Amino acid sequence: MADRPTHGFALVLHSLIAVCLVCAPVIGQSGTAGSDRLLLGTWRLDLTKSSYFPGPPVKSETRTYTADKEGVKGVITRVHADGRVETIEYRANADREQAVTGTPAYDSIKLRKLDDHTWDSTLSHAGMVFGTARRTISPDGRSMTITFERKTSQDTVRNIAVYQRVAE
Repeated sequence: MADRPTHGFALVLHSLIAVCLVCAPVIGQSGTAGSDRLLLGTWRLDLTKSSYFPGPPVKSETRTYTADKEGVKGVITRVHADGRVETIEYRANADREQAVTGTPAYDSIKLRKLDDHTWDSTLSHAGMVFGTARRTISPDGRSMTITFERKTSQDTVRNIAVYQRVAE
C-alpha cells in the first residue's frame, strides 16, 4: 500500500494539468481574461465615420490598450480642435472605480462589462457624474464604437466615435 500516496498525488497532478489545459485559452497575457483580449492593441479614430454633437470634433485620437499584471491599461492621445493635446491614462478594469489622469474633465472611470464585446462606463469628476459611454467592439474585432453622452445646462452632448484597429 505504499504506492497509494504516489498514485493519489499523480491523480491530483493530472487533474491540475487538465484544468490548466481547459482554462489556458480563456486566460490571455498577464492574466487578462480572453474576452478582454479583444480590446488589446492600438485603435485610431476614423473621423469620417464619427459624429460629434454639438461639436467641434477632435482633430485626432489614438487609443492603446495593453495588458500587465494589474489588468488592462488604457492610454488615449487626443488632439482637440484648438490644437491642445491630452494624454489620458487609466485602468480599463471592470467593476471598480479607477483613477484617470491627463484630463481636467474627469478624474475617475467605472466600467461594467455587459458581454464580450460591450462595456458601459461612467466618467466622474470629484464624485459627480461627468458623462456615460458605451464601448462596443465589432464581432470581427476590427472596429470599435464609443458612444458618449453628457447632459449640460444648455443641451446634451452626444458623440459617436468610431475607431479602426491599427495594431494588436
